[in-house]
Amino acid sequence: MQRALSVAATRRLRRVDTQPVTSPSDEQLMAKVKQGDQAAFAQLVHRHVNTLYSYALRLSKTPANAEDLVQESWLSAWTNAASFDPGKARLTTWLHRILHNRFIDGVRKKTEVLDPDAIDAALTEGGLSESLVLEERLTALNRRINQLPGEQRAALVLRHFQGFGNEDISHILGVSVRAVESLLARARRTLRNQEQQPRAPDADTDSKHDGSNLHE
Repeated sequence: MQRALSVAATRRLRRVDTQPVTSPSDEQLMAKVKQGDQAAFAQLVHRHVNTLYSYALRLSKTPANAEDLVQESWLSAWTNAASFDPGKARLTTWLHRILHNRFIDGVRKKTEVLDPDAIDAALTEGGLSESLVLEERLTALNRRINQLPGEQRAALVLRHFQGFGNEDISHILGVSVRAVESLLARARRTLRNQEQQPRAPDADTDSKHDGSNLHE
């Protein structure tokens, strides 16, 4: 069955089509989520799920664990939506803090550590220099990052792989900006000191600058 549009109706549609379409902001969507709007929540999930999964993969042992961590984090975000205050933090910061807390809870319960394979993927996806992706240097760097204390490791990942500034990291970790600066400084110092230690005779001696961006 064919439908005909009047000339006037067609013109109205054209005027509507030429108007810019703006997506609701995170804050606007969260205001609806607080009222129980599942459609608004679905939009937020679609908008931020990949970023959260990327962070979860850098922290957890396997993709399966990362998926569980992200799912638990979104469930927590839904049930605790009323606690989100746009005046204190951006939504992305708030979501990362939820995920970080869920990860810490899991570590305390299962005493899990980072998997080198997961960090291999993280370093490669991060677009680091070609010299850094040399297998031996990656393995050594992964081991050093894995050996960092939990808070230092999280601060390093958030800063260098997730792209957060120190203020956002402070909200995610629940510490002061000064504490974040201290965590990053200690993590970089530890990595630098470990890199300067004598290496095995068969190690690649031509890659001494690999991972230098983490020391800056």
